[in-house]
Amino acid sequence: MTALTIEKHRAQAATAGMIFIPDGTFRMGSDDHYPEEAPTHRVKVDSFWIDRTPVTNREFRKFVNATGYVTFAEIPPDPKDYPGALPHMLKAGSLVFTPPAHPVDMRNWSRWWVFKFGANWKRPYGPRSSISGLDNHPVVHVAYRDAEAYARWMGKELPTEAEFEFAARGGLVGAEFAWGDELVPGGKHMANTWQGAFPLENLTLDGYERTSPVTAFPPNGYGVYDLIGNVWEWTSDWYSPKHEADILKACCIPQNPRGGLEGASYDPSLPNIQIPRKVLKGGSHLCAPNYCRRYRPAARHAEPIDSSTNHVGFRCVVRGAG
Repeated sequence: MTALTIEKHRAQAATAGMIFIPDGTFRMGSDDHYPEEAPTHRVKVDSFWIDRTPVTNREFRKFVNATGYVTFAEIPPDPKDYPGALPHMLKAGSLVFTPPAHPVDMRNWSRWWVFKFGANWKRPYGPRSSISGLDNHPVVHVAYRDAEAYARWMGKELPTEAEFEFAARGGLVGAEFAWGDELVPGGKHMANTWQGAFPLENLTLDGYERTSPVTAFPPNGYGVYDLIGNVWEWTSDWYSPKHEADILKACCIPQNPRGGLEGASYDPSLPNIQIPRKVLKGGSHLCAPNYCRRYRPAARHAEPIDSSTNHVGFRCVVRGAG
């Protein structure tokens, strides 16, 4: 067997069960919603393979069982990383969405996010919860390093923001959503999002209050599931507050862009906590019309690399195996 044949077999094994995304040029971002999505600009992306679904609890369990890996949410925080934090708060845990019992200030996300000691990927809602019966749901409570560790173990990588958005658009040009220009075409829900007045009223018209099985909703035009809704997903790009302006010359369109600079990704509202942030894409089951209209391919969100929540997961890509 030649070296070329061996390499071909390795590539085929690495991409088994993945979806091939052909190369192309597209308009990334949006000028019609949140400021961080603007301006729209042309981007070239080489072909790549992407996981058909977000990484599931079943798949992540295999990784943990094989490697003994311990996630970020299972490790008590280091006091040096959180100056001023009260000692009794420096315990292992993660952020859990907890709906308030009455109307709250919508500008204060701490009204519905609670740091729960003992919450992690195995216990997504706290110590008394479990993932029993949720094997086909996306794994959650994974910090960036957890997603990166899994990808490395699989011989894969995390997608860039451009790759994720290109795949999420499913071959459609200029469409608002991954499936067209209507949020609920013909009354059919195309993704796991929030219906009702967030954070108090969850009508669950799509059938799910929390996460859903990763193939519960239709795939997009490329045959990929859950690139919109269910859980936000990590990308490898450092966050920047806006996109670069469009390049007028065709010769100079950015090809395979890799995001901004780490130093520019810090949250300016927290000058004493220098924790870099990555870009999340895709929106989640907590995205609602009255609060977070980020169930669109162009939408993006900044997430500190040390954060984990019950609405953030990930998937992987393989490049150069076309």
